[in-house]
Amino acid sequence: MRLAGRDIGPIGVFDSGVGGLTVLRELRSRLPAENFIYLGDTARLPYGTKSAETVVRYSLQCAAALLEREIRCLVVACNTASAAALGALRREHPALPIIGVVEPGAQAAVSASASQHIAVIATEGTISGGAYEAAIHRLSPSARVTSRACSLFVSMAEEGWNDGPIAEAVARRYLDPIFAVADGSDSADGRDSADGSDSADAPDTLVLGCTHFPALLPAIRRALPPQVRIVDSAATTAAAVALELQGSTAPGMTLGDSRGRVTFLATDGAERFARVGSAFLGEPLRADAVEIVDL
Repeated sequence: MRLAGRDIGPIGVFDSGVGGLTVLRELRSRLPAENFIYLGDTARLPYGTKSAETVVRYSLQCAAALLEREIRCLVVACNTASAAALGALRREHPALPIIGVVEPGAQAAVSASASQHIAVIATEGTISGGAYEAAIHRLSPSARVTSRACSLFVSMAEEGWNDGPIAEAVARRYLDPIFAVADGSDSADGRDSADGSDSADAPDTLVLGCTHFPALLPAIRRALPPQVRIVDSAATTAAAVALELQGSTAPGMTLGDSRGRVTFLATDGAERFARVGSAFLGEPLRADAVEIVDL
């Protein structure tokens, strides 16, 4: 590990699987000259159903593997790991800049919401830990947060079931109790919505609190009233990383004319990682470009 030289090292990014590739895509757009190492812990996904203690252990192992490759900055491109393990990671590696996705996502939601009534959908682990609620309230103490675990979305995204009748039916099953009243329809029993809010005061903003969820964006969008804003923390996280690295690489500028390299690591299933990950990254991935590592 060479912390003193991290200003010339790559940026490390990890997630439980391929969902964090949405963050990597935004990072590469924002910092095109940077080199990246992406680690998908595909052998142990999903993190969202694991205990907080297990997620911390897995996250520390992922960070250690990336630090062996002399990264100069770590991006935790997993909402569950950001919620459960960010503190432990920063205590273990105090000299390393570490950026998670929860705080940037909360900032984007507070900025986007006119009513400051914000809905968050995420994995069970992220929701039960209350990370988004706490982050939103730090920024806007009077904000109201309605949260719901949507764990099936992770499996669907990993399977490539991103759109169509099944995806839309699952999205409506998760989101109708929160948003169906917002389009002027009544709840089934004529009472207020599931979170106790008045039917005229449903959330005006939805946070996709898992990096897998953008893959299901078309189905999620169709399940929502048209006026609801959707916040994906990937772009905001990329901006936070660019700000953190000011002075070593100017945000949005290239070093010469070359595009930075990306090294892809996974803990299992190179072919599956490449096949499913291509949709998240927005460009083709080859299985022979994915290195399998043992944590």
